[in-house]
Amino acid sequence: MANIKSAKKRILVTEARTARNKSIKSAVKTSIKKVEATVAAKDKAAATVALKEAIATIEKAGSKGIYHKNNVARKVSRLTKMVNSVA
Repeated sequence: MANIKSAKKRILVTEARTARNKSIKSAVKTSIKKVEATVAAKDKAAATVALKEAIATIEKAGSKGIYHKNNVARKVSRLTKMVNSVA
């Protein structure tokens, strides 16, 4: 366990950030699953709406530094490609 005051503070701050990041990552995964579910159901309209919400969630996570910009781009690209494949 840390003895120095600044080290103790870093532990607390890290725990808080980890919890926040975990929450945001969970929201991103949930939005991705919603898009995948609508694509599996072959519902183009619902998939488009879910995609729009998922992109907003992913971009927000990227702007907060939780995901790297290339990771964000890859996730958005894959989801868009998936939705566009629905006939």
